[in-house]
Amino acid sequence: MGMKKRFLYGAVLLVLGLNLFWGAHLYFNSVEAADKNADYENIALFTRVLHRVREEYVDADKVTYQDLIYGALKGMLSTLDPHSEFMDPTKYEELKKDTEGVFGGVGIVIGLRDNYLTVVSPMEDTPAFKAGILSGDRVIKIDGKSTEKFGLPDAVKKLRGEPNTEITITLQRPSSGQIRDVKLVRAIINVPTVKDIDGRRDFPLGENQIGYVKLTQFGEQTVKDLEEALSKLQGQGMRALILDLRGNPGGLLDQAAKVCDKFLPKGKLIVSTEGRDPSKRIEYRANGRGKCPNWPLAILVNGGSASASEIVSGCLQDEKRAIIIGEQTFGKGSVQSILPLEGGAALRLTTAKYYTPSHKVIHERGITPEITIPVTPEEEEALYLKRTPGGQEAIEAMDAKKREFVKSVRDLQLERATDVLKGILIYTQRTNEVAKLAGK
Repeated sequence: MGMKKRFLYGAVLLVLGLNLFWGAHLYFNSVEAADKNADYENIALFTRVLHRVREEYVDADKVTYQDLIYGALKGMLSTLDPHSEFMDPTKYEELKKDTEGVFGGVGIVIGLRDNYLTVVSPMEDTPAFKAGILSGDRVIKIDGKSTEKFGLPDAVKKLRGEPNTEITITLQRPSSGQIRDVKLVRAIINVPTVKDIDGRRDFPLGENQIGYVKLTQFGEQTVKDLEEALSKLQGQGMRALILDLRGNPGGLLDQAAKVCDKFLPKGKLIVSTEGRDPSKRIEYRANGRGKCPNWPLAILVNGGSASASEIVSGCLQDEKRAIIIGEQTFGKGSVQSILPLEGGAALRLTTAKYYTPSHKVIHERGITPEITIPVTPEEEEALYLKRTPGGQEAIEAMDAKKREFVKSVRDLQLERATDVLKGILIYTQRTNEVAKLAGK
């Protein structure tokens, strides 16, 4: 081949190469510059990438069209928020089984916070609670495997399992940076949701005729059990009530609404849900049936109070029916809908958010108490130990300095709630006495 001919071929190839490069550059730039909602251009980009990966990725067994599409859908949903996800048929079946009955687990509710798997709350009387796991602890490993790339569903699946099987989770406490391994034995998670100050169901009346009820979560029997507790306290002459929602991770919306219903007159707004379509706003209002006497009411909350707990505290705060005491709540106020798809898969999609009666959004903000009483993680751990079955043995095993600290810790949030209600009762009594004297 002559020099001129080789030069001509080289020039043609160079021009073709530049054209291809410039064409690709213009194409991808045009997609970027185009309207982000332009369907054809964006779908074309997706199919080109799908095809290129399918044809050229090194491991052919990892790039079936179903694998690639499922992976793309999981990625798509995970970019929206921590609660939305694409569920393949296997995962969707697991979800349906979970909603049909009890399951084996360790007893922690987890969420994503600052990109870490974080304990929202340990459930009382569960393996996690008895091991001293606290709200805010980060789950950095499960059975030695890093959770850095775990989604919420992956973590839940790992934590659950057959009762009486062992699992080791590695926790980091952000306040101290302390990392520790905790070995747990899974158990059936079926916890009574309404308890008294001693973790039992006796409900003794405190001094000054102030009652105390703790809701550990909102399950199917919560309202029924709450009614029994209130009946016992009322029979002893209760004049005011402390409702403890600290560490309560939430549960069933209808139970939260019915708890509010106990303290509100008919017609009062409890909570509303709103999605993209304003016409589909849903309101939950009190029906006025079974309403309790108008007792002064204080509600205790903390960073482990989430979802249904925030609906109750936010509602009764807005309706001027309760004084909220404690710390800022978790901020989980979104509604997830399950949307089945062809082939057995499904979407769990955030379709709405909860709003309090005054239209404050709960999600990622939480409920702010009227009276803020901070509690350090060390104090919270000490209070857990003092009230946990078997906790006394753990306290006695500590060194003298820490044992003395644990025994000296007081529940300042509960004490403040008691003082506030005591003040209201004294003021109300004196106001009534003055009114009677004026009537004479």
